[in-house]
Amino acid sequence: MAREGTSTERRCRGRPQLRSDEETRQIVYEAARHAFAVDGYAATSTEELARRAGISTKTLYRLFPGKAAVFEAMVSNRLDRLLSDVNLRTADGVDIDDGLRAALLDCAALVLDPDVVALQRIVLQESAAFPELAVAFYRNGIVRTASALARWLRAQVKRELIALDDVEEAAGILVGMIASAPQRAAIYGGVPLPSRSEIERRVRTCAALFLDGCRLTPAPTDQPPKRISRTTGATRGADE
Repeated sequence: MAREGTSTERRCRGRPQLRSDEETRQIVYEAARHAFAVDGYAATSTEELARRAGISTKTLYRLFPGKAAVFEAMVSNRLDRLLSDVNLRTADGVDIDDGLRAALLDCAALVLDPDVVALQRIVLQESAAFPELAVAFYRNGIVRTASALARWLRAQVKRELIALDDVEEAAGILVGMIASAPQRAAIYGGVPLPSRSEIERRVRTCAALFLDGCRLTPAPTDQPPKRISRTTGATRGADE
């Protein structure tokens, strides 16, 4: 009886643990990120993705309809993880200057993340032959980042601290201010991505330029807030 129990125990101990589909997807994402970055999207086959992930092609197709679906899911997953770290504070007690700088730092950390820039480089290289990659990156990356910042700006408009005619457009402008030039320099010029201190300096400049154009000045309670003119420094009614 002891021998039989020992034999059963050994069989159980040697049996491989089952892995969930979500865990397998994460392994595929990591394998795909490296494969696309090294070999390019076009040159990477689904068979190669499966081999790098240590799974069968059948399993890969069970989890993803094809290579394009792997890329889109990988981008979405990476952005989900980064966006979960974004903390755009909207509490009433937060100073607008400090709050905007913190919000822009969160966004800059996202859009200037080395993995995100690497994904953007892949999209630019392959978008002519595979336009669906650009659509996936735009929808899962650029739009979602700007939307997160737009929600923060909308809260500040509601607090009557700033006045904006188009919150979504303003969010896009701000993301462009903090990210476009460093991204272009890294992708086209081979320039290293900015350090944390360089990003902070850029954020301070962008926040000051933005607030100078849309900040509302305090007014008596029986009068509407005044908007500071970005050109003359004069004030005018917020509804003008």
